[in-house]
Amino acid sequence: MKPLTLADIAPRTRYESLRPDFLLKLIDLKDRRRVSVGDRVTVVFENRETLRFQIQEMCRVERIDDPRAVQNELDVYNELMPPSGGLSATLFIEIPELEKVRAELDRLVGLDEHVSLQVGEARIPALFDEKQMEEERISAVQYIRFHLEEAHRLHFADIETPVVLHIDHPSYRFDTLLTPRTRKSLLTDLLGECPELMSKKELAGGVAACVEVLEESDTVRVVQVAPGHRVVVPRSRAADGDALELALLHAARRHAAELGPDARIELESAGERPRWHVRAMAS
Repeated sequence: MKPLTLADIAPRTRYESLRPDFLLKLIDLKDRRRVSVGDRVTVVFENRETLRFQIQEMCRVERIDDPRAVQNELDVYNELMPPSGGLSATLFIEIPELEKVRAELDRLVGLDEHVSLQVGEARIPALFDEKQMEEERISAVQYIRFHLEEAHRLHFADIETPVVLHIDHPSYRFDTLLTPRTRKSLLTDLLGECPELMSKKELAGGVAACVEVLEESDTVRVVQVAPGHRVVVPRSRAADGDALELALLHAARRHAAELGPDARIELESAGERPRWHVRAMAS
């Protein structure tokens, strides 16, 4: 499945208008790809759209406009993209009783050797992300993959062949038969396909087309996130306090002058670091 690029990610300001419709479609997509295995484990199979959503939401929450920072998110989430001819998923261990979390997780140490996908008579082991694994501890969120051979994929496409998510850990033994609805959605992954929930027209080139770094110094970066809309952000933590705020304000005023006499400057102070938005009156 093709990795996501800057062209596939809507700039933060544009995403706000696309988000309501995208969110409705995403909820329906995830519902088809969510599988409960027993009462404590949920597996959500990932594809380009579920990963696009996570990147868009991360940029929204963290107020990420800089294309370099967006690319950093792409690099992280593209590692979770389904492999060629295979499946990728996030496994959640859900423990509602907070006081029992550590004890319950300790009981599931070694889970990485006890999760598999059974396609007919063939059992395909889940491959866990080694970077997350510790010998004596386990995280409540795990990233897994299943590599299917051609014969497995043919059986997966045959609705008469049962496909089961299987956990046989000594402390947790459950099986879940995948529904035809889930299998139909996952079959697109095995074929390397993924219906897009955001159209090329809606994206209009994405971050790749709309975002441009206009100025960069040791302390300040000025990014154009849309025509007539620039954001002045801290480049690093090297300068703090009054000196940083003054540098940001001076840069904002310079770019407001470039955009014309009617340009307005707005301070966005939410979060750890201040940033200034500079907008032409028409934007």
